[in-house]
Amino acid sequence: MPAQPCRAGWTLARITELIQQLFGVDYTLRGVSYLLHRIGYTVQVPARRAIERDEEQISGWQRRRWPAVKG
Repeated sequence: MPAQPCRAGWTLARITELIQQLFGVDYTLRGVSYLLHRIGYTVQVPARRAIERDEEQISGWQRRRWPAVKG
């Protein structure tokens, strides 16, 4: 499986179907989720960021102000 399965269109339903086709074993979606988790795959949720986000301003604030806030 690619490093980012969801970008390649891999869903639990597709993986379940593939397992059934290749190995003749039926799993529920929850069962496939459990198996994937056991081998190290986790659900990845994209970070939501504002369109107006200014990376330069954020990094400047982190360098100058965050140490004082952090204490």
